[in-house]
Amino acid sequence: MKFVGVMTGTSMDGLDIALLETGVGAPRVTAARTAPLPADLVADLAALTQPGDDEVERLGRADAALGTLIGEAVLACLDDWDVPAADVRAIGCHGQTIRHRPDAEPPFTLQIGDPNRVAELTGITTVADFRRRDMAAGGQGAPLAPLFHEALFRDAARHRVVVNIGGIANATFLPAQGRALLGFDTGPGNALLDAWTLCCRGEPFDRDGAWAASGRSHPGLLEALQRDPFIPRPPPKSTGKETYHLGYIEGACAGLDVRPQDVQATLAAFTAWSIAEAVRRHADGAGDVAVCGGGRRNRELMRLLAAELPQHRVLTTDDLGVDGDSLEAAAFAWFAHRTLAREPGNAPSVTGAAGPRILGAIYPG
Repeated sequence: MKFVGVMTGTSMDGLDIALLETGVGAPRVTAARTAPLPADLVADLAALTQPGDDEVERLGRADAALGTLIGEAVLACLDDWDVPAADVRAIGCHGQTIRHRPDAEPPFTLQIGDPNRVAELTGITTVADFRRRDMAAGGQGAPLAPLFHEALFRDAARHRVVVNIGGIANATFLPAQGRALLGFDTGPGNALLDAWTLCCRGEPFDRDGAWAASGRSHPGLLEALQRDPFIPRPPPKSTGKETYHLGYIEGACAGLDVRPQDVQATLAAFTAWSIAEAVRRHADGAGDVAVCGGGRRNRELMRLLAAELPQHRVLTTDDLGVDGDSLEAAAFAWFAHRTLAREPGNAPSVTGAAGPRILGAIYPG
């Protein structure tokens, strides 16, 4: 069976689309693409991640625009891949997270990208709103991908950790044998690096980590960042750009005289350290640390991560035969398959939910 998965991550750097085939054996990604997001839509989405004026108006506009964009982009991909829409069982549409508040009272999470429009434009059954049922059952609503990581990467002979470095980083721990699946958000991924690069250089990200590599980590700033209370907090836990944003950096830098490139170098060191701390605390011995997501393209970040974890083999999921750009989108294709098969899409040992739950709402094509 063929399923399409669509994902826009916290970095808002594109619309990831993946074609997944599932049936006998492990699921397989057969095609993938990243489509650009219009600048005005990105601006609306970014504004919605923080409190502001005219939120309801902006929310309605962005929800409709993103839903239309997703539907059109899926049809364009299917045409290019020579896959008839009738051959696709469903689209798993994650949408864009604009708020994730697992510690609020009551907790809530919100993803937009109108699935009604996706189903209407494509004629394909669309499954969306994957996170809120887990949260209603007492879970964090995130991360969800560890269950998919397990299906792809569990190895009976070797310990593995799968690290997705998007705007936020999350890790999935896959011991060769033994304990239940574990996964959680480790802290910032690209979020702080991107925010500081945009602020200082007017560019959306630090290509290859070159700007970070040009600076030197500042000990005082690094020490301040390492006092972040989220990092040592035990799982289950999840976070978002509500925490890791430009104001977070400015607060940490208060009273310090640090060159901009040294701030960037320090943010890279902190990000690598925070991921490595999770691995050191929770991995069962040495093994693979396989990185996916846009952060794997940041050479300086990958260098720092490898230096933090000398007992592990740091590589990318591409080295294991799975495209690191399409992995998260493919996960939601797989979750759509599980929803229609009435199989749980969450792992309570990861999210902290009261039990396994069938995730997602179904919008017939």
